[in-house]
Amino acid sequence: MANIKRLIVMVLFEHVYLLDVTGPAEVFSLLQREMDEPTGYEVVLAAATLAPVMTSAGVRVLPDTTFADLAPRRIDTLVVPGAVEVDAQRRVRAVVAPSVVVSVRALAGHTRRLASVCVGAHVLAAAGLLEGRRATTHWSTAQQLADEHPEVKVDADPIFIRDRDVWTGAGLTACLDLALALVADDFGERLALRVARQLVMFLKRPSGQSQFSASLEPASKTRRMDALRHYIMRCIGKPMSIAELAEQAHLSDRQLTRIFKTELNMTPAAYIESVRVEMARNRLETTDEPLERIATTCGFNTTDTLNRAFRRTLGTTPAEYRSRFRTVC
Repeated sequence: MANIKRLIVMVLFEHVYLLDVTGPAEVFSLLQREMDEPTGYEVVLAAATLAPVMTSAGVRVLPDTTFADLAPRRIDTLVVPGAVEVDAQRRVRAVVAPSVVVSVRALAGHTRRLASVCVGAHVLAAAGLLEGRRATTHWSTAQQLADEHPEVKVDADPIFIRDRDVWTGAGLTACLDLALALVADDFGERLALRVARQLVMFLKRPSGQSQFSASLEPASKTRRMDALRHYIMRCIGKPMSIAELAEQAHLSDRQLTRIFKTELNMTPAAYIESVRVEMARNRLETTDEPLERIATTCGFNTTDTLNRAFRRTLGTTPAEYRSRFRTVC
């Protein structure tokens, strides 16, 4: 593999997300530290002209080459980042420049593998490169992608999706996960995990892992609810009733339910189950603990209850989830 030249092209255009560009490039660069021979990767930044490109972060980036100059070259991987606009109500919308779509479509014609980062999936879709494929994008623009491109099978949950030779990634930091997956595809899981350690990434998350996490939801609007969520995390291994939570928060049962609906858009019971599932997922990914112990530790008590919760929320069983996503040796 060391002698194979792999041209990786990072697409540049005005107001592109900076991390979408630099994140994957850094992963490909760090791979060289872990190898005794040259990786064969040649990473170039390409734009319509060689003029500096202003990114969303206000940092100017200099292209290495132009789209026209790449026309005669065989590209191994074309990485397409994205850009958004935000209105006065903080609503996010993916922005797609027609000229970029034309260039990406042309480059894709002599590319082995396509990859989009974050809202870059909107560019691939506009270029007709996602038709009939499963694809993901940042959760904030997933509905826009589905509405504008009904021919694309949009799945807003995974952090990245591979559909044959086309890879699509979710949020900004998921660009690292996607790039690591590309490295693993080229050089194997062991080297990809070593690069992840260089990045001080706690886990190299698998493609099916959700963008969403109960423990990473927005902070509560009130101290009372925030304290209650911390209480649930601390006591997750034991039974918790609505009456107990209401007493803890000095609320009536009805008030408690109303606040959960308003702030988290779910019932207290549904929130508790989501936290338990999240904790169980982490243990399934990172430990060899038997299902019985995980069920008890996470408050499910029995493996049957654990199984039902997984089928209800993730559409799979704990055993199947572990077989796909376990990261321990």
